[in-house]
Amino acid sequence: MGPMAATTPPSPAFEPDHPPTGPGAPDVHHLEQQRRANRDAVIALGLNPYGNRTDGLVTLAEARAKHSDAADKAAADAGKAPPAGFVDPRAEVQVAGRVVLLRDNGKLLWLQVRDHTDTLQVAVSQKDVDETSFKFAKCLDLGDVVIARGRVMKTKTGEVTVWASGPGALGPAAKCLVPPPEKHAGLHDVELRYRQRYVDMWAEPETVKVFKARSLMVSTMRRLLDARGYIEVETPMLQILAGGAAARPFTTHMNALGIPLYLRIAPELYLKRLMVGGLPRVYEINRNFRNEGLDKQHNPEFTMLEAYHAFGDVETVMDLTEHLIRESARALAGTGASLTLPFGDLVIDYGSPFRRVAYGELFSAALGIDMLDRARVKQEADARHIKSAGVDHWVLVNHLFEDFAEKTVDPARPTFITDYPAAISPLTRPKPGNPDLADRADLFIGGMEIAPHYTELNDPDVQAAKFREQLATGDAEKNAEESTFRTFDADFIHALKVGMPPAGGMGLGIDRLVMLLTNQRTIRDVVLFPLMRPV
Repeated sequence: MGPMAATTPPSPAFEPDHPPTGPGAPDVHHLEQQRRANRDAVIALGLNPYGNRTDGLVTLAEARAKHSDAADKAAADAGKAPPAGFVDPRAEVQVAGRVVLLRDNGKLLWLQVRDHTDTLQVAVSQKDVDETSFKFAKCLDLGDVVIARGRVMKTKTGEVTVWASGPGALGPAAKCLVPPPEKHAGLHDVELRYRQRYVDMWAEPETVKVFKARSLMVSTMRRLLDARGYIEVETPMLQILAGGAAARPFTTHMNALGIPLYLRIAPELYLKRLMVGGLPRVYEINRNFRNEGLDKQHNPEFTMLEAYHAFGDVETVMDLTEHLIRESARALAGTGASLTLPFGDLVIDYGSPFRRVAYGELFSAALGIDMLDRARVKQEADARHIKSAGVDHWVLVNHLFEDFAEKTVDPARPTFITDYPAAISPLTRPKPGNPDLADRADLFIGGMEIAPHYTELNDPDVQAAKFREQLATGDAEKNAEESTFRTFDADFIHALKVGMPPAGGMGLGIDRLVMLLTNQRTIRDVVLFPLMRPV
């Protein structure tokens, strides 16, 4: 292998940064003081403890992959006195990583360094590196980021190792002044993991795997949607009206215009405007904001994929969602791997066709009555101590459904619940031949609602009437059915008057799907920086 790419020399202008001293100065932990002393020692060696540009780096996983048993054997056969013209066949690499384990055996130091791909051993022997590199190794602390150059080989214990060698074989990239968390306390402190994700990521390799899987899943969905002719767009996050869903918005104020604004709760109405404008298939992977509760499935800001298919219907987007989820599972599991993946105590099969069952069928099976029978529904609600006086029939139906029928869905089998009541689906086209039902389906996996699907309502007069009907409902109904729409968007009605083609629409919860596919039981484990109460 030829000479490695040059590393920019340290800046001579770098000076030690000592914490303030004297009355009123903040206390510095004694372990941090020791780390600062080690940093000063690095500076005394003429090195910049915060590194410089370095070209030619490979990841630790790539370095490990370059190891060859045959090359090790050839080098061993050559011995300490290799024949003239012998070229060491072992790959030479330059790597960077954070020190997570450090053993000092006097004239030989063993480092375990970690990057986003792997953890790898680096050996620093006094006889194989220059004096500055060896003295620098003696100044290291756990958490420091270093750059090492050497050949890849296996030690006698069979561990793949980068054996540092030559001038400048080991150098600094970033000094860690903060002691690492306690192995049995800090790393398992949930609050610490969420508040200091940057520590969690280097201390726990599994955390990085989850977020790399999330990135792969999103990029897979983009690729699949683009291949089907969908156009990715961006719609406003700051909106004059909070529309597209029934949720309590976050509010703010725009000084320039002197008007209140709302953070987006859903991009739906803007995406539909784009279909009016002539884009037949659109999607957005968007951040939504809802000023509501926090629990294992809810974060106030979350990520959704919303997609709309002009001249399609609910079946069109159900097929799309099933395809996206199955191929995302395949991307994460690997080609040829089983698509039966764990989620807690469940084993979920993403490879088989998803189940499709009607809302009314589940309701009857769970409660023993027909959801159209108003008297029996009221009796059932009263028997189960659900307030029914003055409450709309369909709100009672949905209350009973969510409390009892929905829980009968097998969480281990992805299931589309179809044919929801039209009264609780104001943005959905009624089912042909049955105006009491809507062309709507919701996907449930692992006991969670993952994605709603609709044949979109595109008649402006019917849509306007439904908006007004929902705005006129009582507080009891508002609290009972979160799917109802609470904002009258006159411009959206005008857009429908211009003419929106019939369409299918869907919204897929990215965070919950990542939870399912990576076997994480709380949304905070799949959001890089979840909202936390200030300390």
